[in-house]
Amino acid sequence: MDSNPVIWAPDATRIRHSAMYQFMHEQGFEDYAAMHAWSIKEPAAFWTALCDFCGIRFERAADQVLSRPDNIMDAGWFAGAELNFAAHMLRHTGDEAAIIFSGEDGSRRELSRDQLRDSVARVAAALRKHGIEKGDRVAGFLPNCPEAVIAMLATASLGAIWSSCSPDFGKNGVVDRFGQIEPKVLFATNAYFYNGKICDTRDTVRAVASDIPSLVATVVIPFVDSVSTEIGLDIAIPYAEFLVDDTTLDIVAVDFNHPLYVMFSSGTTGVPKCIVHGHGGTLLQQSKEHVLHTGVEEGDRLFYFTTCGWMMWNWLVCGLGAGATLILFDGAPFYRDGRVLWDIAEREKISIFGTSAKYISALENSGLRPKDEYSLPELRAVLSTGSPLAPESFDYVYDAIASDVQLASISGGTDILSCFALGNPVLPVRRGELQCKGLGMATEIYNEQGESVIGEQGELVCTKPFPSAPVGFWNDADGSRYRAAYFERFPGIWAHGDFAALTAEGGLAIYGRSDAVLNPGGVRIGTAEIYRQVEKLHEVAESIAIGQHWEDDVRVVLFVVLNDGVVLDDALIDRIRRTIRENTTPRHVPAKVLAVADIPRTKSGKIVELAVRSVVHGEAVKNTEALANAEALEYFRDRAELKT
Repeated sequence: MDSNPVIWAPDATRIRHSAMYQFMHEQGFEDYAAMHAWSIKEPAAFWTALCDFCGIRFERAADQVLSRPDNIMDAGWFAGAELNFAAHMLRHTGDEAAIIFSGEDGSRRELSRDQLRDSVARVAAALRKHGIEKGDRVAGFLPNCPEAVIAMLATASLGAIWSSCSPDFGKNGVVDRFGQIEPKVLFATNAYFYNGKICDTRDTVRAVASDIPSLVATVVIPFVDSVSTEIGLDIAIPYAEFLVDDTTLDIVAVDFNHPLYVMFSSGTTGVPKCIVHGHGGTLLQQSKEHVLHTGVEEGDRLFYFTTCGWMMWNWLVCGLGAGATLILFDGAPFYRDGRVLWDIAEREKISIFGTSAKYISALENSGLRPKDEYSLPELRAVLSTGSPLAPESFDYVYDAIASDVQLASISGGTDILSCFALGNPVLPVRRGELQCKGLGMATEIYNEQGESVIGEQGELVCTKPFPSAPVGFWNDADGSRYRAAYFERFPGIWAHGDFAALTAEGGLAIYGRSDAVLNPGGVRIGTAEIYRQVEKLHEVAESIAIGQHWEDDVRVVLFVVLNDGVVLDDALIDRIRRTIRENTTPRHVPAKVLAVADIPRTKSGKIVELAVRSVVHGEAVKNTEALANAEALEYFRDRAELKT
């Protein structure tokens, strides 16, 4: 991979002010690469130093920081230690804002740190009153609202286990998830707002609660005033009646690996996997990413556009531990002509703005230039994840959003509830690249032969233990499903499922999911390489590429969504193919280019190449409930053009 020029670099003042710089010098290092190498070679020393630097307090100290260091799956972290995730999130007190919520309907609510703690205490007391104990499950079918954060922290404070999904899921999608873990209490809202409409969820809540016999209470939050909270269930309780007037918060100390969350895989190829994450691993890893890699400071205004069904919600909430104010938004990101998020950014003085690569691309296509319309002097970092951020999107951010921000494309996943590669306040930004490998993460790229390579595309792997590896999968007593998910490709090595490349400078580029890699003529091609070229053309809104089995080989088929008024004629097809050929290789050029009206995606906005590939090949898509727009699959079914 050729050297990629720097497009932004922090100045000396900014570097010296950063927590990353301070931590680096406390450990005696002058550069990041040397410190990263130390964090891999001496993991016990690194993670211990990280706990001290981030103020992570253990109720009981560990007997041993790391055992079985040569085995990711069997490694033991902080044996004998006790702590609680919620205790760290609630350690900051006072009148400063902990949460500021803005709704699509224009509503705004603010909770101070003390008000948040009192609210958590009241919900925790109510959960205890309903029999919730350590190890019990509590679920949230909720929009991204303060009550979601409150209920999660209350659950965690008791040593119970939290799981959530967003209210746009259908009944089967919710039951497929929560039904596996048998929650005792379900938090839900009566409705939510999206793109100017009120979406009544009461029928879905009633159906979900009726199908999960383990529930003893369904707590209904009045999120939309004009909609009743009556759902016709004996176990339904209005939120105000559920609360207990007791602000004494007794936080239960739990083992380092005690389950905190059950997260879910996307479920597009079957029933979602239930991925269990522990208190300690989540706290250490996310604190590292907030404080060091993102530079979150006390008093920062931290925003991420997310729902409660995406891991970035869990990641966002951990910002409380660093003393940040969480800026929550629920609704359509392009409401009010695409300006709703930037209205909030200006009004609330957001310092760190997080979103998806898809949002940035769509913002650029809309023609909106926030820098020209808004005053954003506090903004110092823009974060992007969900899919690879195209090089052109890097250009757009610096040209149209802010010229002096750290643009951090970050990559990890629900599987680890954190990142393998992400941003760094002391390093430069290069176009189309993630800045660095995360501290403590032995991230490498393996070729087909299982050899570590630099400058070549291959499988993103992790070769050493890290504390945020899942505690395990739910109902997987022998660990066989867990092993099959990550360790079968390269025995003893975590294979994450991303197709990527490391650069000589220490950065990383992502080319798509490895299970969606195209393989024409035996040459592996990342789908993101094609999308980056096609979506340069102003006629194309977005695209999706698959490999179709054809004449004992695989041919590349490209589907495009065109902008209004554009027709896919021979001239445009020729331009698409020529653009791909000139900027990649002849192998990348699609054999077929077809127009579709929409592209299927998950609830968190990720396009689903595997589902499209299955439909094209006449195979069943096992779980369409996981899709935000399952009807879009019909645009790919039985296309005559794919039979010639």
